[in-house]
Amino acid sequence: MMNQAIELAVQTGACRTDRLTARAHRLSTWTIAAGYFLGMVVITSMAGCTLGPDYQRPSAPDVIRYTPEPLASKPAAAPADSEAPYFIQERDIPGQWWTLFQSRALNTLVEQAMQANPDVRTAQAALRVAQENVYAQQGAYSPSVTADFSSSRQKNAGSIASPASSGATIFSLHTAQVNVSYVPDVFGGNRRQVESLLAQTESQRFQLEAVYLTLTSNVVVAAIQEASLRGQITATQKMIELETEQLGLIRRQSEFGAVPEANAVAQEAALAQTQAALPLLQKQLAQQRNLLAALAGRFPSQGLSEMFDLASLKLPRELPLSLPSKLVEQRPDIRSAEAQLHAASAQIGVAVANRLPQFTLTANDGSTATRIGDLVTSSNGFWGVAAGVTQSVFQGGTLLHRKRAAEAAYDQAAAQYRSTVITACQNVADTLRALQADAGIYEAAQAAERATARSLEIARRQLQIGDISYLAQLNAEQAYQQAAINLIQAQTNRYTDTAALFQALGGGWWNRAKVTDVLRSATHSSP
Repeated sequence: MMNQAIELAVQTGACRTDRLTARAHRLSTWTIAAGYFLGMVVITSMAGCTLGPDYQRPSAPDVIRYTPEPLASKPAAAPADSEAPYFIQERDIPGQWWTLFQSRALNTLVEQAMQANPDVRTAQAALRVAQENVYAQQGAYSPSVTADFSSSRQKNAGSIASPASSGATIFSLHTAQVNVSYVPDVFGGNRRQVESLLAQTESQRFQLEAVYLTLTSNVVVAAIQEASLRGQITATQKMIELETEQLGLIRRQSEFGAVPEANAVAQEAALAQTQAALPLLQKQLAQQRNLLAALAGRFPSQGLSEMFDLASLKLPRELPLSLPSKLVEQRPDIRSAEAQLHAASAQIGVAVANRLPQFTLTANDGSTATRIGDLVTSSNGFWGVAAGVTQSVFQGGTLLHRKRAAEAAYDQAAAQYRSTVITACQNVADTLRALQADAGIYEAAQAAERATARSLEIARRQLQIGDISYLAQLNAEQAYQQAAINLIQAQTNRYTDTAALFQALGGGWWNRAKVTDVLRSATHSSP
């Protein structure tokens, strides 16, 4: 009995020794294989290079202004009642440029729109997509490691030799292994692909800034249009009151035979025409309110508490003006086009690398056995390390033409970039011309409104004493009505063109205090 116990202990110790020896042997072989694999990785990585053109930023436009002649700058002593704008060369644009209109309601609405507008959320999600694509492509720098396990139960034909060591025709087979593969970036194809995706991410970032700029500009312009419509409605209602009062006067004169009945009929027609203009203005005002609600990310039925009129807005007289060389740094659409040019340049390197040999390193380590418990036995283990290279010999010119297509795409992006720069300068020049004209138009409209108001007052007194005909008085009414509306429209144009100038110059996004928080929110917030 004692001898049997001793023999069992010896066998158990031997079994454990065999397992430990097997593990040590397998660890040694795997260490050798891993060292060989890592050595090849290091060698191929050190031998790597990056093909294709290195991106060079386009030079700034070689122009110093937007118009052939210099623009009016701020004089030493400007008249207090002057309405002409003054352009301050190279003055920076505040990040919250809309606050220069000095309207608390406008500031509140713009902030609400920036937080809730769905177009902003769309652009933020697009930026996150671009960033995640970069991270995904960067994963190709590292080896790929997979682990798998398979188990099967099978029966071989009796006439065929069994793969099992026992010779059984019915057996189970269990296999566990780890596979490592690595594609070294010898010619920089992956590096160029990552570079292209980073540039596309940069482009998407500036597209997000463009969305913010467009949104804030649309809110400001929509608020100005609402204020304009309210002013036109007020002027129209005032004219309706004047014409209604005048109609009563003419009817009384007609009853006494002082004026013909035709005068009363003509006044009725004029009153009806003025009244017909009021519903159209009210409709436009309601639609403008719906637009503001949509820009703020609300449904039309939810409405807005903010209301706008021209008296609540203040027009900035000193307007910033960046140089064209600075404009290419400030306009989000130009920066986005430049990033697309960078991405196209990197794609040339990708196309060049694809025409050269592709290297592959692989390694695996595993074990196979008819019983799961035997997977750790040294005799059942296997491993392998391999290196391969593939060179395209003939593909019908596919890779060559893809390279040429990448070069053509770069030329296309370069032309689009130049077109974007020219269009941006045109936007600024058009806005500057509009602002110059707006000042003169507003002063003329203001003088006309004052003159026609005085003329109407005189005409009404003269008509009461019979000094002028009704037709002359009616002409004075119509002239005043048109002059009042023209003044409101001229004032509206000055406000909208001022907002257009801030938009054309880039909107000051680089000075926005929360720009870092905005981008971080765009990257990490949920859609």
